[in-house]
Amino acid sequence: MTIPNALTLLRFCLIPLIVVMIQDKRFDVAFYLFVLAGVTDAVDGYIARRFDQKSVIGAYLDPLADKFLIAASFISLLLISAVPNWLVVLALFRDLMIVGAVVIAWLMDNPIPIEPILISKMNTALQIGAVSYALAVGAFGPLLPILETPLYMATALLTILSVAAYFVRWFEHMGGNEGS
Repeated sequence: MTIPNALTLLRFCLIPLIVVMIQDKRFDVAFYLFVLAGVTDAVDGYIARRFDQKSVIGAYLDPLADKFLIAASFISLLLISAVPNWLVVLALFRDLMIVGAVVIAWLMDNPIPIEPILISKMNTALQIGAVSYALAVGAFGPLLPILETPLYMATALLTILSVAAYFVRWFEHMGGNEGS
């Protein structure tokens, strides 16, 4: 068990707590737990790279933890009408499309390497920012409401661009045209 994998497992364990806190409208606790989960994501990646603690299981678990954290948080916030439904649908659709493409590649005996791309990292950061913003509003009251719509629109745009970029890579991989 490496430190990065332990931090990823901690992130998985924080997800149910965050969901319960959101549903109980304990936005302050949910906000701090969510920030802690976000910090573990940054720290586990740094430690894995800096101290050569990368692992095959970590390459799968880390993005899965991110997807579960964001999806569970978005769904919980949607259930209490704290985020726009279109944003949640878009984020979930993106993740389902990516997971579906990975499964199809695997079923066709042509597995695609799990490698995050820059736009996906930016998308994850913005999705985390959108969830953090919604939790912060619940915990601390209105925070610069003028930023809410641009934040959600930028998140939506990067979500669309990210899934498009993954599908370009996926079609190239499945067609044997990688790197061309």
